Amino acid sequence: MLWPLIYLPGERLSVAELSAARLDGDVVEIGEGYMPADAIESTATRAASLRSICGSRLVVGLWSAAWVYGVLPDPPSRHSVMRGAAHRVGNLIDRRAIFHDVGVEEQDVADVEGVLVTSPLRTLIDVARRIREPEHRERATSVVVALIEAGLVDPREAITRMDTVKRLPGSKHARREIAAHLEGIREQAANLPRQPVVTR
Repeated sequence: MLWPLIYLPGERLSVAELSAARLDGDVVEIGEGYMPADAIESTATRAASLRSICGSRLVVGLWSAAWVYGVLPDPPSRHSVMRGAAHRVGNLIDRRAIFHDVGVEEQDVADVEGVLVTSPLRTLIDVARRIREPEHRERATSVVVALIEAGLVDPREAITRMDTVKRLPGSKHARREIAAHLEGIREQAANLPRQPVVTR
């Protein structure tokens, strides 16, 4: 399926033509493609720009999914992809992507303009599990907070989900961070001034 606002190299225009259009200011880069300079970047356009990597069997996940949902400002240098649980995929050789051979269940997948992306809940859990890794702690924490504050994920649901899965590496640190943020939300709500009762 062609997404009218996204131009992928070699699909409708060659790499050379798209590069020339970018220099002329007609298109701007987005993910692995280009879009008209006056188009508005959105979840749909970000997802559509990754079509050439994913095909119909791979699922966009981790940092790439966070970028698709708009909680990371820039796409990762290499996109994270996983396989759907019902599919077997051979070794993926693509310099643009990092393949994680983890089967993603159908309930954890969202179809965004024909591109499969881990759901916001699954994205939060996968990213939060990276909080224990020093090199990812700051970025992972900011993504977790952004997903919750954007209203894309209920933190209580994330905690419940992790509590039901045994032997989930990194879940202890992830649960602690999510619980701390949830507690902060509760404290803020408790400190809000009460509105006076108005009678007529």
